Amino acid sequence: MADSYSYVKGGKLTLKGSKHKKLKKHKHKKRKHEESSLAESSTSAHDKEDTQAHGGWWEIKNFDDITGNVAFEIGSSCYISSLDNGLLAVGPPRDQGDPPDPTEVFTVLKLGETKVAFKSGYDKYLGVDMERRVVGRSEAIANREQFEPVFQEGKMALNGCNNCFMSVNEEGDVVCMSSTAGDEQMIKLRSSAALEEDPLEKVPKEERGTVKDSEINYVKKFQSFQDRRLRVNQDDRAALKKAKHEGDFHETLLDRRAKMKADRYCK
Repeated sequence: MADSYSYVKGGKLTLKGSKHKKLKKHKHKKRKHEESSLAESSTSAHDKEDTQAHGGWWEIKNFDDITGNVAFEIGSSCYISSLDNGLLAVGPPRDQGDPPDPTEVFTVLKLGETKVAFKSGYDKYLGVDMERRVVGRSEAIANREQFEPVFQEGKMALNGCNNCFMSVNEEGDVVCMSSTAGDEQMIKLRSSAALEEDPLEKVPKEERGTVKDSEINYVKKFQSFQDRRLRVNQDDRAALKKAKHEGDFHETLLDRRAKMKADRYCK
């Protein structure tokens, strides 16, 4: 492993031209939380648009998400493709909404906790040859066929077996030449694998928790009294648990609130 990458493992990847930002102290906690929530919402919307613009292929941003079929995006909507002679080339820019071509799709295999291998559509593994070119000619995985993805600040670079990062040279060859990662070495690894859905995504916020929590949440939502004091039915909640399984949870909740005369929809 390269000295430069050993330094990465202990801290952050130092990119060429990067500047260290000074942290601001005494920042108001509430404002920090609001800004963080806004940033997460904006990022989520951007990721969705980005995925749609690339035909459903989403950008991999951490090692755990590397799986299945992947494509190497170089620049803007240009992908690395495999040729029948074992060489690699950069394809033409794709129109918005178009996915990568079949020759631009590779199968990725994880090799432990930090390294991966890539297999082309010609059933050959990518590796770094003696001229430091990335080629797809190997029948099996050895040291030359192992790559290490490095993620930092929303960017990724691929470290080859020669301790140099993958890029495309002026001749259009895919190579591992530079021991440091600059803009030319930044690659977007995209996947077509289905993203795992949040199991709570389709569950109303009011119902995330115990049946007791759900009842209190709905009382807070629909209460119509003026003193703002919670009036929660204290009867046994076994009927609520049964109703949740049978599909009439909301009707049972309404009946319980009706007994307390604490719901604006109860007559």
